[in-house]
Amino acid sequence: MTDARIGVDVGGTFTDVALVVGDDLVTAKVPTTGDQSIGVLDGIRKACNEGEIEPESVDLFAHAMTVSVNALLERAGAETALVTTAGFRDIFEIGRQARPDLYDLDVDKPTPLVPRRRRFELDERATPEGIETPVDEDEIRRIAEEIDAADAESVAVSLLHAYAHPDNERLVTETLREELDVPVSSSHEVLSEFREFERTATTVADAYVTPGTGGYLGRLLDRSREEGLPEPRIMKSNGGVADIETVRSQAVTTVLSGPAAGVVGAATTAGSERAGVVTFDMGGTSSDVSLVRDGDAERSSDTEIGGVPIRTPMVDIETVGAGGGSIAWVDAGGALRVGPESAGADPGPACYGHGGERPTVTDANVVLGYIGSEAALGGELTIDADAAHAALERLADEADLEDAETAARGVYRVANATMTRAIRSVTVERGHDPRSFGLVAFGGAGPMHATALAARLDIERVVIPGPAGVLSAYGLLAADETHDTLRTVRLPLAGSDPADGRAVYDDLETTVLEAVSDPDDARIERAADCRYAGQSFELTVPVETFDPERVADRFEAAHERAYGYRLDAPVEAITLRVTATIGTEPPSVSRAGGSDGVVDTREAVFPDVGTVGTTVYDRAAMKPGTEITGPAILERAESTTVVQPGWRGRIRSDGALSLERLTGQAGANANADTEANT
Repeated sequence: MTDARIGVDVGGTFTDVALVVGDDLVTAKVPTTGDQSIGVLDGIRKACNEGEIEPESVDLFAHAMTVSVNALLERAGAETALVTTAGFRDIFEIGRQARPDLYDLDVDKPTPLVPRRRRFELDERATPEGIETPVDEDEIRRIAEEIDAADAESVAVSLLHAYAHPDNERLVTETLREELDVPVSSSHEVLSEFREFERTATTVADAYVTPGTGGYLGRLLDRSREEGLPEPRIMKSNGGVADIETVRSQAVTTVLSGPAAGVVGAATTAGSERAGVVTFDMGGTSSDVSLVRDGDAERSSDTEIGGVPIRTPMVDIETVGAGGGSIAWVDAGGALRVGPESAGADPGPACYGHGGERPTVTDANVVLGYIGSEAALGGELTIDADAAHAALERLADEADLEDAETAARGVYRVANATMTRAIRSVTVERGHDPRSFGLVAFGGAGPMHATALAARLDIERVVIPGPAGVLSAYGLLAADETHDTLRTVRLPLAGSDPADGRAVYDDLETTVLEAVSDPDDARIERAADCRYAGQSFELTVPVETFDPERVADRFEAAHERAYGYRLDAPVEAITLRVTATIGTEPPSVSRAGGSDGVVDTREAVFPDVGTVGTTVYDRAAMKPGTEITGPAILERAESTTVVQPGWRGRIRSDGALSLERLTGQAGANANADTEANT
């Protein structure tokens, strides 16, 4: 046994690898390939070669992928059919009344994943009280023939009230699986929760991504076995890993695989800030923000991807279209804007030298001096500083600004304002004071913006993990095995019998323990989604032993924290949840650098200070205990860290950079948001 663990996270441009052998960490980046499994194995070979071990010596292999989310975003999933209750086949397309822009009369709804011609109706009916009209098996077989004739590659089954009484849906699902040679997703298996639109949409999404995800995982498993690697453990959206067969049967649970791994990595490397941190992951296209309290990531069960609502347990992540590749532009009113359109990987920002001409956040960072002309992004891409300056000059002309540097300062501030709003959405808007949290920044671009964002929010402490540029891959090595199950009960808490709720929890525990690899080693956590009677949406609160009065008290406290008030109204427990977790010991790494890391000095522009001489460090060479004071720039192949004036930091023994704001700097950027367009 070499105690070697490897994590691989697939991104849009690069596939990131983190290999831990004992307490040594090796990182690598390789280009992402069309068949992601090829790039994954390329990255593993590269990391193993640098770590001087053979792939067959690896003891644990964890993986985060983008196959399922790409299928949704690019509408590249399977040709899917939907079977539903007679009279309800259009529910999936009608959706909810809410629209993204209330006053836009020309708004286009997303194209449904299943066209109307592939939606089939069954004469059956269940109510919340029981089955009223049983399903006819002959009718199921007739519909199976029609589905086969429609050349469907997968099937979703979502019948009315199947979350409460799944007998009809179970029979339909079993019969279709017998009659058809395609995957069949069933709503009572995918999401045993009320609200027919969201339940149907989630089940359809599962069916839509299952063939592609299953095919990819099969190829990955075959290639892993050829290399002598252990079977991959796959990251799910809930921040936990599971075996391939479990994920194949729940493909929709992987739609936030990569971002969830990043949050786990941030929580693992937070150090003394572990009690409460905001995680900030800035990549090429977008930025992801989440909250970690007491070492655990905040969780949610509601998101939307590519216009498709997904309701499965997941790490609560807020995403904004502001990344290194986000394009800067001038709107009709003359205001400077950034994103959400991205230059992507090809041609990419102008500074990549691949033919891109439109200015991006990365180009602005080059003009400001944060990224040097000699840098090699990801260890692969060289910088064309002249192209970046030319792109910002054109933007300055369009925005009637003085020069490229002025435009770059504006782009930097506007991008930071967008990301600041995302952080406020997971803190202030949910009853949390950001000043009581630290900030953990990672991703290829996150460390360049971290101290500026912290100053805007009066956050005093920032952590830049050692493997910041590949933190999602590193986080995979610390991820627990996690499984979730739930059931809608709609139970009024006042005067209810505690035995009713406890009986449901006992059933859920039995179900979830069947999914874990070692039931005797699993930790069980309970939760309940509650609301005031008459409300439309719920808040989730933890539950130890089901005590209706205590659950109601916890809900009211959570409601007051989130919304600022309580109501004199009865409380209902709507959905009960159970999570089973088998813990993983996080990797322990030590730093190998042996010098202060100083390599150069160059001029850099800081919006609130001006142009100053800035010390440049080779971060990989910095030994533990090295202290720095801003302004400073720390360069590494995977990411660059910018330490604004007014901050000081120290390299920890694990290679993380721990930063704190100097006394008297609080509020220095209080008006930065209002200055963003000046």
